[in-house]
Amino acid sequence: MKNVNGTKQKTASGEWAVEARGLVKNFGDNRAVDGVDLNVRAGTIYGVLGPNGAGKTTTIRMLATLLRADEGTTRIFGYDVAKDPNIVRQLIGVTGQYASVDESLSATENLIIFSRLLGLSRVESKRKAADLLEEFSLTEAAKRPLKNFSGGMRRRLDLAASLIAQPPLLFLDEPTTGLDPRTRNQMWDTIRRLVKTGSTVLLTTQYLQEADELADRIAVIDHGRVVAEGTVNELKASVGTSSLHLSIQNQQDIQHARQTVERVLQVQSAVSPEGAKITAPMADADLVTDLLIALREARIPLAELSVQKPTLDEVFLTITGHGAEENESTNSHKSEGVIA
Repeated sequence: MKNVNGTKQKTASGEWAVEARGLVKNFGDNRAVDGVDLNVRAGTIYGVLGPNGAGKTTTIRMLATLLRADEGTTRIFGYDVAKDPNIVRQLIGVTGQYASVDESLSATENLIIFSRLLGLSRVESKRKAADLLEEFSLTEAAKRPLKNFSGGMRRRLDLAASLIAQPPLLFLDEPTTGLDPRTRNQMWDTIRRLVKTGSTVLLTTQYLQEADELADRIAVIDHGRVVAEGTVNELKASVGTSSLHLSIQNQQDIQHARQTVERVLQVQSAVSPEGAKITAPMADADLVTDLLIALREARIPLAELSVQKPTLDEVFLTITGHGAEENESTNSHKSEGVIA
């Protein structure tokens, strides 16, 4: 595993919500998870990013006591998953990839049943159901049977059910799959609110933007292994420098501007095919000020200037050799589907 910042993680149980070491899971001849290590700090959002079949769901199920690891150990807030599963289950909540709601019941009835099972009184259950239906914009459909719900509505109800009892640690396995952009943003706000009120969230996703928006730290997993780990900025910095993008107002100034960029930044630049934009690697952002002064002295007016970091898509492509949404392992994907 590549630890981007090169520092050794601490292992104090009070500081870590999840401490996983050397997790392995085999399905026949297929090794779905191959020595995964994870450290999730309490009170943070930790993203596990990878394509279908990478081993994300299998890893989550081992962490959440739903699947026994063939090798390795996991501690949740200091409790061993294998030795103290009942204690661990009281500390966690899990939302999987597939809806666990009863389609023969209404949205309200589903939430009330879940609330009662979690020990809430009848009055508390009704109040909690009403609050969650409003938060997920399902109030108008509260009395309709779920068989008449769209896929996105069912997904939102499943997510609402996982939030009835706010656990210290919440596992969200691709929670926004199938949601429209507005509902996805709404779910992101809900996840942020949970963390602000004391929860820890471990989130698996294929959506690069989701990981970028939410995660304090990210583990990139591919073919059952963690291939990189760090903050979003650390991961982006690990694959190269930022790039400077300049748009010049007057076309006749392009070559002069390019010479100025290369002289000040001491790098090679490139001009877009249409000749309207200059792009150059930007290792030292402080040099932007020097470049602006030089362009002004040369009387070269700018239309636009921006410094852009590498995207998570570029990070994933560089680290794994393929895009984040490609299905690289059909066998692994089938194995995860069997146990999901």
